[in-house]
Amino acid sequence: MLTRRLVVCLDVKGGRVVKGVRFEGLRDVGDPVELARRYEAEGADEVTFLDISASAEERETLWELVQRTAEQLFIPLAVGGGVRTVEDVGRALRAGADKVSINSAAVAQPSLLTACAERFGSQCVVASIDAKREGERWRVYTHGGKKPTDLDAVAWARECVARGAGEVLLTSIDRDGARQGYDLALTRAVSDVVDVPVIASGGAGSAGHVRDAFQVGGADAALVAGILHDGLTTVGAIKTLLRESGLHIRSVT
Repeated sequence: MLTRRLVVCLDVKGGRVVKGVRFEGLRDVGDPVELARRYEAEGADEVTFLDISASAEERETLWELVQRTAEQLFIPLAVGGGVRTVEDVGRALRAGADKVSINSAAVAQPSLLTACAERFGSQCVVASIDAKREGERWRVYTHGGKKPTDLDAVAWARECVARGAGEVLLTSIDRDGARQGYDLALTRAVSDVVDVPVIASGGAGSAGHVRDAFQVGGADAALVAGILHDGLTTVGAIKTLLRESGLHIRSVT
């Protein structure tokens, strides 16, 4: 039976974890190393560390901070933000990441996904897609949700997988931080056309929303952030509801 995963996201800017709404109005919520340690203890299945301003500021990822975060974890760590080359992916892996999320650089140079998959394996290549709804489609955005592209999110997800991505991190810009639930139509549309795990992201406001991402959206994993940072719920409470809903998840130890 497929085990669903609960992934905690640490959006990092200036060395601190931040959270906003629709990628705007960011506020400080804590230290990434301390939060990573806390969420693992609570039973998170994975942690995703996203340096959300690296691409927009055209700088490298905060590697030293990534390494310090990785040293605290025994669960998988995914790292993204400012990853532009095969060498960057290698550096992230050497810093302790298990997976590397690529967004803006993949749009600029799709062959990067293939090059990374061939060198390191598809299992560690995550195609990160930030999308905003426009009518009946979803447009892909890059550089922390600031730059629109001509890409359709569903078609782009399919291409990313064809080029070697082993997982898709799918974020709804419209829902990000709004706590109104994931964009289930977007999540389902992508889940239906790719044969790799899809992580639903953007919009979790309750444990019920996480359940819906799995049962309605067809996601393999769900990313949560703000509702945990603000103490509105816990990893344990979310997992309890998921288990009571008949979903197979890893137990909180």
